[in-house]
Amino acid sequence: FGPFFVEDSPRVELGADLAARVADLVHGAADLAAYGARDRALAAAMDADARLSRLERGQARINAAALGLGMLTQGLTVVAVVLAAQASGLGRVATAVAALTSLVAFEPALPLAAAGERFAGVVAALRRLRETAATPPAVREPADPAPAPESPLTVEVEDLVVRHGGREPALNGVSLTLTPGRRVAVVGPSGAGKSTLLSALMRTVEIESGAIRLNGTDVRRLSSDDVRALVTGLTQDPYVFQATVGDNLRLAGPEASAEDVVAAVRRARLDAWAERTGWDTVLGEDGRTVSGGQLQRLALARALLYDPPVLLLDEPAEALDEETADLLMADLLDATRGRTTLLVTHRLRGLEQVDEIVVLEGGRVTQRGAHADLVAVPGYYRDLWESEALTRHHG
Repeated sequence: FGPFFVEDSPRVELGADLAARVADLVHGAADLAAYGARDRALAAAMDADARLSRLERGQARINAAALGLGMLTQGLTVVAVVLAAQASGLGRVATAVAALTSLVAFEPALPLAAAGERFAGVVAALRRLRETAATPPAVREPADPAPAPESPLTVEVEDLVVRHGGREPALNGVSLTLTPGRRVAVVGPSGAGKSTLLSALMRTVEIESGAIRLNGTDVRRLSSDDVRALVTGLTQDPYVFQATVGDNLRLAGPEASAEDVVAAVRRARLDAWAERTGWDTVLGEDGRTVSGGQLQRLALARALLYDPPVLLLDEPAEALDEETADLLMADLLDATRGRTTLLVTHRLRGLEQVDEIVVLEGGRVTQRGAHADLVAVPGYYRDLWESEALTRHHG
């Protein structure tokens, strides 16, 4: 009965597929939410779990039946050995030894608990997936959502307050306006509330007070999925899924044509890498097979392919070396020309091209204006500009 307990190839493959999909759900949650692909990814994970569960249940039934047959055979064999020993005139001691020997000989073939343990593991995994699916959403959905506004969009942020738990507000009275085609950059120190602002715009955190309006409609009156279909983009920690180059891009546009995919990759200056790597090459999860610059450009191409009415870009040059970051920012500013864009960045080079710069400190707007105006007056922006210039000079 040994072969029934071998970890066969289909089970290993299905288990690996389920593990990869669960990892994608956990680590790629932000990207899945940004491009409205969360339900598709969750459905794919549940389907992988169901297929593995069916295989495990079938295997458990086979193992149980085989082991039951083994136990029956064991008992019948002992009886046969005893009868044969008595018929041949063996003594009581010899008969007992023969019976016990035949009984013990079956023990290695009867690990019935193994099948039960495997099945219990599958049930536990299914329970965890269901618990994840049942986790309450981060924001309250309206009982009767208003219709999604039509493009082009004007985004109005008015006296926005967002608080994480019982701490001080992450955003405290922030206001800004994005009209169609306008590009606004948000800068500030770590913890200033920059990423929280983008999260509020994408409806992944709840608004305490103030308002965000899309063409005059408060986002709290809209389905959060509708909001993210209109206002979304490149997340702070973009995720590479364990899938092909093409599939990683098509996360943002499952129905996109090959021409659209190639155009987005070209605008992100990633076309040479994509052609060299191959569209069908499988990338490892967490971007282990791509460099930091390639990862950010892949995420940018994904955002451009999705082409939302309002494009959000969260620290696209984060953790890149100076040269790579400068090249990426230059390409990004070129690719977003004429697009309604909100760019969160800690790098100031190239920001003279945007329409307005908003400085956040401690969750509040402390400065705003054009690049030339901000470097002309004392404040965080000029200090950062001078520090950046000094670093470049010494570099």
